[in-house]
Amino acid sequence: MGKSFQGARILLVHAHPDDETINNGATMAMYASLGAHVTLVTCTRGEEGEVLVPELAHIAASDRDELGAHREVELAEAMKALGVTDFRFLGSPHASYRDSGMMDTPPNNRPDVFWQADLQQASQHLVDIIDEIKPHVLITYDEIGGYGHPDHIQAHRVAMEASKKSTWKIPKIYWNTMPKSVIADGIEKMKALGSDFFGAESADDLPFAKDDESVTTLIDGNDYVQAKMDAMAAHKTQIALDGPFFALSNNIGLQVWGNEYYTLVNGQAHEPFDKDGRETDLLAGIDFK
Repeated sequence: MGKSFQGARILLVHAHPDDETINNGATMAMYASLGAHVTLVTCTRGEEGEVLVPELAHIAASDRDELGAHREVELAEAMKALGVTDFRFLGSPHASYRDSGMMDTPPNNRPDVFWQADLQQASQHLVDIIDEIKPHVLITYDEIGGYGHPDHIQAHRVAMEASKKSTWKIPKIYWNTMPKSVIADGIEKMKALGSDFFGAESADDLPFAKDDESVTTLIDGNDYVQAKMDAMAAHKTQIALDGPFFALSNNIGLQVWGNEYYTLVNGQAHEPFDKDGRETDLLAGIDFK
C-alpha cells in the first residue's frame, strides 16, 4: 500500500489466541508496519483447545489444564511475528474469562467461562479500552461468530455492545468474512490435488462462507503473508505444520492467506475501490492525522 498510517488506531476483538492470526494476520502486519497502532483484545486464553503437539499432551484441559498459560506465550510469539506490541486479555488484570469449549459441550456450563459472562460487565472491560485508545476501526466476528463457537458469538456481542456504550464513537466497524467464491475455488483446487478443504464438498457446507455480495472490503496483504505464516507457526499447539492451514498454502499458494475479507457494518465505505467495488483500505475516509 505504501502510505503512512501514523496516528491511525485499529482494535481487534477475538475469542482465542490464534483467531487473530488466521482471520487478520496479514491485515495486522500491514497496518502495524505502516505506522498504525494495532491493539488486539483476546477474550479467553483458549484453555479448552486441542493440543496438536504430542509431547505437550499433558497440558490439555483434560490433564494438567495448563494450556491457557502456554497459549499466552504462543500469542506473544505470534504478535512479535506480526509486529504488534499492544495485545491484551479482556478484563486483565482484574478479571479473566475461560474458554467455553465448542457449543453444547460440558465446559459451556462452567460459571467461569466466557459464554456465561455477564454481557454488561464483560463489555465494560472493553469500553474502558475503547475510551483509552480511541480506535478508528473495530474488527470482530459476525453475529454467529463465523462458525457458531460460543466464545466467538460472545466476543461479537461484547464488541458490539461496547461500541454502543463507549464515549468514543468508532468511525468504522467491520466483521470478518470469507466469500463463497474464494472457498469454492479452494475446495476445487484441493480436490484436484487429492485432498480436501476442511472436509467440505462445497462452500455451502461451511457456515463462515458468505455470499460474495456481503463482502465490502478486501485487504491485499500479500506483501505481509510470510509474517502471517510465521505467526501461524507460533501457535504450534493449535495449527499443525502438516495440517490443513499449511497444506492450503503449500498446494494453492500463499495468496490464500494474503487476501483478507471484511463486511463494513458501521460507517461509510470509501474509495479507493477495486474492480469489484470493494474497499481496499479499512481506514479510507477517516481523518486520523
